[in-house]
Amino acid sequence: MRRAGLLAAVLLLTMSTAAEATTVQVYYDVGYGNRITIRGSKAPLSWTTGTNATWTTGNVWTLTWADSVGDVEIKPLINDATWSTGGNYRIRAGTTVKIYPFFGPATGRLQYVSNFYSPQFGNYRTLTVYLPPSYTTNPLKRYPVLYAHDGQNLFDASRATYGVEWRMDETVNSLIGNGQMDEVIIVGMDHGGSNRIHEYTPCCDPQYGGGGADKHERFVIDTVRPYINQNFRTLTTKANTALTGSSLGGLVSFYVGRRNPTVFGKLAALSSSFWWNNQKLTQEVEASTTKVAVNFYIDAGTDGDGLPETTRMRDALVADGHVQGKDLYYYVAQGAGHNESAWATRLNIPLTYLFPWQSTVY
Repeated sequence: MRRAGLLAAVLLLTMSTAAEATTVQVYYDVGYGNRITIRGSKAPLSWTTGTNATWTTGNVWTLTWADSVGDVEIKPLINDATWSTGGNYRIRAGTTVKIYPFFGPATGRLQYVSNFYSPQFGNYRTLTVYLPPSYTTNPLKRYPVLYAHDGQNLFDASRATYGVEWRMDETVNSLIGNGQMDEVIIVGMDHGGSNRIHEYTPCCDPQYGGGGADKHERFVIDTVRPYINQNFRTLTTKANTALTGSSLGGLVSFYVGRRNPTVFGKLAALSSSFWWNNQKLTQEVEASTTKVAVNFYIDAGTDGDGLPETTRMRDALVADGHVQGKDLYYYVAQGAGHNESAWATRLNIPLTYLFPWQSTVY
């Protein structure tokens, strides 16, 4: 009996690979002579001393324990001294979880693609690509992608239309560092200058005209997205692909995302111009008899920001079967108007809805 009990304890402490087991796979190249350890919230893991993971080909560090331990929070370290950046990882009993950590500051970087040609509109623009903190240090990792409209307003006040930026990179860095948001690639797509109204709108408003949204749809899906997927380490499934924008950029994000649910799994439309063409887009949603498999974030401020139109769109989505807190997030920004400062202030809300910590599907 003593021998059997000792054997059971050894199997647990060495993280037995029994049929019913929980496994963590840490993808990271620590360099020759270094190691990955795991600390965690339940025995046989500990927050005070790490357990060595086992290296396997491809710089994958694996650790397995009995699923009878239950759900565990863990964090990887290098040489049991340097903690990974971000939040704890929640590991559910009986699952195999892939982790792609990084160990430095939560600071992404911007890469500009100048003179990017749109064959749909016959013009050029700049793409601003935000690469997340681990992009250089963990080349094993691929990332979800957020395609963001009015790219000139997102990252740099000197390029912003009204001299005010969204501070999107600073906000994303903070959310990643605090463990509130997964790492993502963000593609800021400049609009076509004086053609913005045309590019960002379905046909056709009695006062403003417009009608280029279908071409814009093809620009994003057939031109921008293939370029990004070919030149950056992306995850290409719909669950990892999102759209966002504000005002007319919110309108076109909603329009394109809802029409292409096999490409985009989620979108965030801030202060959207749902008033366009006598709320024709809302009328289309109201007339729909089929729920579209897209997660929607929509919001508006209370200070002349189109709140009644946004609320009507919320009601249409609910009638289609979307549920607040699940595949719908409707938010009212008290006192907020229709401007870049207001969007920058609440940007953390849609970002953490679209890409909450440990939500990426690998």
